[in-house]
Amino acid sequence: MSAAPAAPPPASAEGRGLLLTPPRSRPAWRLVPARVAAMCVVELQKLRHDRTELYTRAIQPALWLVIFGETFNRINVIPTGGIPYRDYLAPGIIAQSTMFIAIFYGIHIIWERDSGVLTKLLVTPTPRAALVAGKAFAAGVKAIVQAMVVLVIAALLGVTLSWNPLRLLGMIVVVVLGSAFFACLSVTIAGIARTRDRLMGIGQAITMPLFFASNALYPTASMPDWLRVISAINPLSYEVDALRGLLLGTPANLPLDFAVLVVAAALGITAASALLGRLAR
Repeated sequence: MSAAPAAPPPASAEGRGLLLTPPRSRPAWRLVPARVAAMCVVELQKLRHDRTELYTRAIQPALWLVIFGETFNRINVIPTGGIPYRDYLAPGIIAQSTMFIAIFYGIHIIWERDSGVLTKLLVTPTPRAALVAGKAFAAGVKAIVQAMVVLVIAALLGVTLSWNPLRLLGMIVVVVLGSAFFACLSVTIAGIARTRDRLMGIGQAITMPLFFASNALYPTASMPDWLRVISAINPLSYEVDALRGLLLGTPANLPLDFAVLVVAAALGITAASALLGRLAR
């Protein structure tokens, strides 16, 4: 006759206390950054499985630098302060290419809404601002990869750039902040449009005006007065100004540029968070 199985040892008082007492909640100043980082990692996992977007996105900036930059570098009709136009154009193309990646980021949000992922995310304890910020800064990290591709192309074309590590770090911060703003703008538009077709139409309608109403292709001094006003409120202008100052060493108001980009990213996260629930309905 087999012996009866031995009874499990009684749980100690300390063990029972761990089971009955809920873990202490982390303060918001630790919880929100952790959730932002987690959402950012989730978004970047998608990039590991499909890098096609990065390769195809590198074609357009290469064409701008090779065709547009080389042509206008020869005819020398745009005042650039004594630097070759190809060099003057390179930071503008970095800003343009990263903006074009971020401005259609709302399509991912709509896809997540259609597949039910967004509804599951919204019922988690993660604040909506943390969800939006995680996705926005993930777009910024993707933009860093794109910016590095443009830097390599520019270097191969003979563009004179600064390779100072501190200046490159500043460039990364500028690209992340600028891309975060445009990604949040895309999510805000998605919350209003609520369909991919409408978002694509609005995105295509505003990308080129944002690009041409900035100092990416020409200095603001060459613009008519009404276009200067638009350029002054266009965050892309401040991103390009900061990139030129960091990469080319041209005169730039870096404190103002960084301040505008930080405020723009914060306002973008706030607006996108407010409309995220409307998108999920």
